[in-house]
Amino acid sequence: MPDRNVAVPAATPQAVAPRRINHIVLNVRDIEESHRFWTEIVGLKQVATLRPRPGVTLPKMRFYSADHEGKLTHHDIALVESPNLPAPSDWMLSGGSVAVNHIAMQLPDREAWLKQLEFLQSRGIKFNWRVNHGVTHSVYVNDPNGYGVEFLYELPREMWENDIQGAIDYLENLPTEGPETLVDRTDSPRFGQAQPAAAPAE
Repeated sequence: MPDRNVAVPAATPQAVAPRRINHIVLNVRDIEESHRFWTEIVGLKQVATLRPRPGVTLPKMRFYSADHEGKLTHHDIALVESPNLPAPSDWMLSGGSVAVNHIAMQLPDREAWLKQLEFLQSRGIKFNWRVNHGVTHSVYVNDPNGYGVEFLYELPREMWENDIQGAIDYLENLPTEGPETLVDRTDSPRFGQAQPAAAPAE
């Protein structure tokens, strides 16, 4: 029996805020097809697999890490083979047929992001949406199961942290085909502070 003299700590009055999202696990129809996408197109590295164990029925499952400043982690994304998933369709921001809307993959900087866009185009990957948000510059593509995958680079915090709502409200749609989609403007607006005065006309 529990000791009635031991004081039970009071429950904390609110949830403890997590530091960040640790990982996401995706159901995929064909783990080999998805493995090729997440390693060859996204650039993740497989770090582990779920191995069979005597007397236990386990799914096919693999674990993948992004590049954490030259180090690997146990997994940022894992894949579980689930052959009964519905057939994929092109990703849409709303009205899609899969529960996961999209997974955002952050590139180290603008230059790396532009190189990734060029690579995606060279591999014939369809750009579903190319957009400058107030917090990121982004392109959205499909994975083999209809999940959206966003490649982005994040704008400096001082450009948006003083008015996150205003930055989220900002949206600039850009071309999704041809060389124009590789053009990236650097005159993004700042939010939550006065804009610099326009230069006087000559």
